Amino acid sequence: MSDSATANVHDHEPSAKEIRLVIAASSAGTVFEWYDFFIYGTLAALIGKAFFPSGNETLQLLLVWAGFAVGFGFRPLGAILFGFLGDRLGRKYTFLVTVTLMGIATAGVGLVPNAETIGLIAPAIVILFRILQGLALGGEYGGAAIYVAEHAPPEKRGYYTSFIQASVVGGFVLSIIVVIVCRWAIPPEEFAAWGWRVPFLLSLILLGISLWMRLKLSESPVFRAMKEAGETAGNPFVESFTYPGNKKRIFVALFGITGVLTTIWYTAFFSGLSFLRGPMRVDEQVVEIVMLIAGAISMGFYLLVGKWSDKVGRKKPIIIGAALSLVLLFPIFWGIGALANPGLSKAAEEAPVIVSGADCSYDPFADVQTTRCGRLLQDLTTLGVPYDIVGTPAGFDPSQAQGRLDLTMQVGFTLYPLGDGSKQIDWNDPAAHKAAVRQALEENGYDFSTQFPPFARLAGIVALICGLGMLSALTYGSVAALLAEMFPPQIRYSSMSIPYHIGAGYLGGFLPLIASYIVATTGNAYAGLWYTWAVVAFGLIVAWWGLRGGPPTDFESSDHDLPVSASNP
Repeated sequence: MSDSATANVHDHEPSAKEIRLVIAASSAGTVFEWYDFFIYGTLAALIGKAFFPSGNETLQLLLVWAGFAVGFGFRPLGAILFGFLGDRLGRKYTFLVTVTLMGIATAGVGLVPNAETIGLIAPAIVILFRILQGLALGGEYGGAAIYVAEHAPPEKRGYYTSFIQASVVGGFVLSIIVVIVCRWAIPPEEFAAWGWRVPFLLSLILLGISLWMRLKLSESPVFRAMKEAGETAGNPFVESFTYPGNKKRIFVALFGITGVLTTIWYTAFFSGLSFLRGPMRVDEQVVEIVMLIAGAISMGFYLLVGKWSDKVGRKKPIIIGAALSLVLLFPIFWGIGALANPGLSKAAEEAPVIVSGADCSYDPFADVQTTRCGRLLQDLTTLGVPYDIVGTPAGFDPSQAQGRLDLTMQVGFTLYPLGDGSKQIDWNDPAAHKAAVRQALEENGYDFSTQFPPFARLAGIVALICGLGMLSALTYGSVAALLAEMFPPQIRYSSMSIPYHIGAGYLGGFLPLIASYIVATTGNAYAGLWYTWAVVAFGLIVAWWGLRGGPPTDFESSDHDLPVSASNP
């Protein structure tokens, strides 16, 4: 900014009371907006039955996650649209629009009739509402983060903006609290039939509270100063890519910052939620309570990291968090699995499943598998049992096959011929062949009953998920401050929102879908973690190269030819 604009900023210096209101209103709005977005994922199983019914349970879940991903896919467009408005018209009024759009779209999902009533129109309408949610979310984070950052004194910017990061987790926690309360207040059969809609409709109440709080806010002092000095951007989107040094900053923000934080975040909370509910077969309400406690505890980590970054800079926490994630990601999930369902883990180790057959492939996106082997693999995937596919099973005597060699399943040392000559399975009846496969597995020690882990094991699961929460906090807690400091004020809203929402929208938003697909095609409940590992590994390299350490400072236009950093943006 020019000297006159800088002087105007000091003229508009907010009081301590104003800053408290800014943090409270921005954080509350962020909690409510992310609640709206996450309630869809929290109720994924019921949404699948209502809007994406299928004979293939795996396909049904994939369609739900595809709908989840669609919302994320439109976040970059929302970032462009609302980033333009935020840099041209102001921070305050832009995120008033985004929170209104989000609240209306979320409530709309709760009013859509199910697919049995109106057919394919139902999922189409739900997808439309997800698109509107994605557009709204694309403008929300940048507006809230910048608004707080531009009110905060430089020496406390990391700490003050960390409340925005904690509020994202807060939205997830709030969604679980509301679901738990609704499950408690509404009988199970009625909750499955219509009660799941209540959390969506409650969005209208949260919208009213958020608007009431945000209408009390004044415009950002930085934006007011630029407007009075006549220094607002003419076309923020174009200038984001033409401003000297900004292309490199956007690249680093996309892969070195957002790609890392978003994949770790969704792995910690959404993959953790799906992993416990699905392959580990832990009771749904137990899972919700576990995630609630772990999420609530983890919120504090973001504040600690944000405050720490004001002293050590923004780079160090991100590098440490990304590096530790590469080392600890798989061990943490192995530990969660061992505690959540030790019998299943032990059975998979002592009695591994080996499948051999012709045309032995599985298409998770097919409603009905065309081959017997495909149906067998679908059963194993639905049951959460890992498997390996080989040519001919060890120890099998072809002379005794009697026409049954085309499909076999070996569980430990027990061989089950399942081909044409077998009378054990009716492959035309999905329920019958799934029951037969399950019985064969149970005979060899597999336990598919709903799990209610004792308190000690639950405490261990909470501790491990909190470990994932700490990894997320290290890579996320200081990011709002870092992104605000990386880009010039006149195009800040657009410049930080575009890479943030491309990264969060595609690298993070598609994570549940991609990870679920990898698990479905490999039969390994842990295989989906490789997606997170690869994105974080690449992001660590980019962050190490593109960020420099040192005490954080405001953006200075004279630094545009220097490497991106918190000290020299």
